[in-house]
Amino acid sequence: MKIHEYQAKELLKKFNVPVPRGIVAHSAEEAFQAAKELAVEPVVVKAQIHAGGRGKGGGVKLAKTAEEARDLAQKILGMKLVTHQTGPEGREVRVLLIEEGLPIDKEFYLGIVLDRASGRPVFMASAAGGMDIEEVAARTPEQIFKETIDPAVGFRSFQARKLAFALGLPNELISQAVKFMQALYSAYESMDASLLEINPFLLTKDNRLIALDAKLNFDDNAMFRHPDFKELRDLNEEEPLEIEASKFDLNYIKLDGNIACMVNGAGLAMATMDIIKLAGGEPANFLDVGGGASQERVEAAFRILLADPAVRAVLINIFGGIVRCDMVARGVVGAANNLGIKVPVVVRLEGTNVEEGQRVIRESGLNFTVANGMKDAAEKVVALAG
Repeated sequence: MKIHEYQAKELLKKFNVPVPRGIVAHSAEEAFQAAKELAVEPVVVKAQIHAGGRGKGGGVKLAKTAEEARDLAQKILGMKLVTHQTGPEGREVRVLLIEEGLPIDKEFYLGIVLDRASGRPVFMASAAGGMDIEEVAARTPEQIFKETIDPAVGFRSFQARKLAFALGLPNELISQAVKFMQALYSAYESMDASLLEINPFLLTKDNRLIALDAKLNFDDNAMFRHPDFKELRDLNEEEPLEIEASKFDLNYIKLDGNIACMVNGAGLAMATMDIIKLAGGEPANFLDVGGGASQERVEAAFRILLADPAVRAVLINIFGGIVRCDMVARGVVGAANNLGIKVPVVVRLEGTNVEEGQRVIRESGLNFTVANGMKDAAEKVVALAG
């Protein structure tokens, strides 16, 4: 789950991570009042959407007066902010953060993310603050310094010192930087975050270290430990079909292609998307229905897949391990009858009771094509999608 910058900063303050003073505004008048209350010059008017690159897209502006903050807020609120992370459709700005301007000396990058190769969190730091870390990694990877963290002992002070020295911070600020980084890791671990980025991590001209921006994502699998985080979710920032899928515990991500995929198992879903592309097609989604592919769940999945107007064909790829193929087949047929599916559907079944499952599909009288193997399924669905 993603949250807004202003929400991330409120949470980080609880872990003693220094952040700028700021006030949330939902209207131009609230922005005016916030700027007056902050009583500094300038203030920063920041659009709040779940995407990076807001400054380049025109969503972050400096205002020298409260009146100017009101004028800028009027222009930014309601605009479709387009960045490299939103896609060409952009995101509508519904909320602003009015924040104190700070005397910037240098900008750095700090980030904590799970390294799936080692199965451990990695603390990253770079002197190339304010830039997209992906761009830095691609062009100048030597500028990214990393410390792998053993979860059993946590993020040690010597690791933080190594990163602080690598950034070239003055000696008198090393202890401040160590305290800052350890507070960040404490927040990351305590909140079951999957990503925590401070970009830029700011050194001010009066020698303060501050989180000028904050990006915080939570691990959905740990949300049961943080029921209060549900209030931070902004459904306006999420894809409507993904919201609908979450109601049925379906793992769904919308993509740009025209071949819908329904698969049980995340690894098989990734392989299915790969083989569709290999066959010359483009997947319209990632969808993992999980181990319990009941008729109700399959029907919900079908409904979500077909709600995407770009979909021209559907590929169902099921491996019957925990769940039987004949059970899935009956669920698919029942769901198709209820929904009146009009696009062609290719079904590939493998595993427990596969022969019975294929018989159910063939004798359904519906517009289904049975495939033998993944390659055959991919080629057939790409041809049917045109």
